[in-house]
Parts: sequence; C-alpha cells; structure tokens
Amino acid sequence: MVIKQKIGNLTSFELSGRTIDLVPIEWFEANKRIFHKRAKSGTEVIMKFMNEAQFLTEGDVLWEDENSVIAVEIQPCEAIIITPASMYQMASVCYEIGNKHLPLFFQNEEILIPFEPPIFKLLSAAGFEPKREMRKLVNPLKTTVSPHGNEGGKQSLFSKILQLTTSASDV
Repeated sequence: MVIKQKIGNLTSFELSGRTIDLVPIEWFEANKRIFHKRAKSGTEVIMKFMNEAQFLTEGDVLWEDENSVIAVEIQPCEAIIITPASMYQMASVCYEIGNKHLPLFFQNEEILIPFEPPIFKLLSAAGFEPKREMRKLVNPLKTTVSPHGNEGGKQSLFSKILQLTTSASDV
C-alpha cells in the first residue's frame, strides 16, 4: 500500500477495538520522504510523502480501515542522556552538541543524542555526567537559526543564550 500522508496519531485517534499494526522505523528514518517498510503483520508499506516538512513520530497513523490501524513505532537505540542541572548547563550542552552538528532530542527534561563514543567521552570530560541507555528518540529539537555569529559585530547564538540563562547564582 502507498501512503502519501499521515492521518493522525494514536494518542488522539479513535480506535474502537481495531487492531494496531506497527511499522518499525529507526529515528533517522523519521524525516525520509520515500521509503519501503513492512508492518509487523507483514503488510508492505510504501511511504511517498510529497510534503517536505513531513516528520514521522511515535504513534503516527498512516492508514486505517474498519478493522485495523497502521501506525509508526520508533525503535529504541543506544543514546547519550544528559539531565541538565540548570538553564546555563542546558545552554552549554546544547551548544557543545550543536557545534558538532549532531541531532538533539529533548524528552522528560533530558537531552538525548544518538550514542557515539567520542561524544560520550567529550561530554564526560566536560563534566556533564552523561548516561548511556536504550531510548526512543522521538522529540527532535529543531533550529532555524545560524549556529555561529560575529558577522558585522553581531553576537553568536551561544552568547545570546548565555546572556538569557546566566544569573549570578549559576556562575
């Protein structure tokens, strides 16, 4: 079956006793526009999203009939988890990770990054106390600003964040 758009999410979808058939995808496949997958029942699902802004997340409903619903299931992966102690630490860790152009996820007051040993070591050395766990990466942080500044005397994004988040008690 060919899917051209998602039609809702299980969190707000009327199931009425229908069977839920899940299509497992990896976190990095969530923004792909065209791909082929098999639902757990074996049903072939071909996704051809025409909208460039389409982003799949846990529980997105792709198809329904009177008996069943086909929905997305993000697979857990190894992740680095950081629980910032302050807004200053949040800004610092986001800057460090963003400066490496890595995807960031924010869930339950934690920052998550797909696991990479060098990043884990870097964050440990910087004193952030990262943890390594299996997690579903489902809430990506989206940015629409340039990460670096100093063009014509402008402040960098990091400098602006530090000004907003630094108080006398954080320093």
